[in-house]
Amino acid sequence: MITKELLEQANKGLEAIPVKGKNYVMVNKRVEAFRAMCPDGTITTDIISNEGGVVVMKATVTDETGKVLSTGLSYEKEGNSSINKTSYIENCETSAVGRALGFLGIGIDGSLASAEEVANAILQQSEEKQKNNFIDKMKVDIIRADIEKGLINEADLLKYYKISRLEDMTEKQFSKYAEQKQKREAQK
Repeated sequence: MITKELLEQANKGLEAIPVKGKNYVMVNKRVEAFRAMCPDGTITTDIISNEGGVVVMKATVTDETGKVLSTGLSYEKEGNSSINKTSYIENCETSAVGRALGFLGIGIDGSLASAEEVANAILQQSEEKQKNNFIDKMKVDIIRADIEKGLINEADLLKYYKISRLEDMTEKQFSKYAEQKQKREAQK
């Protein structure tokens, strides 16, 4: 039997990650907590509908006697995010399970963020970065390595692209830089 004390104890051990100002516990960690509290309990999922690239799924959490402890619904549309281009059904199932376990009280801290909400928040963060269109750390490191090898002068590069630091370089500028680098290497 899942008690308030068991829930509090399980939740203390769950690590939450911050996403858009909300704490979110990954679904796999919620499942682990449920299994620890109720080893003979079950989590089942059912597709309520799957038509026209839209799936609705229900997850049901039961205890060892078969008593329903909680349910969760999720809706996903095929192709509406990079995850859903190939895995919208799996994503929907995970979201439904996460919501059902959240409604049971596992892995929530003041709000009940679904996997879909987290995925959308991450996508929005990515879109914001793309909107600003700055290069990522890996590309900055590539340029820094070229500078260390003496292939390019940092001051000249910053002046050429009219930026004050490498992190301010846009994707478009980096593409131009990579193109020029490739031409220089081909001439050698």
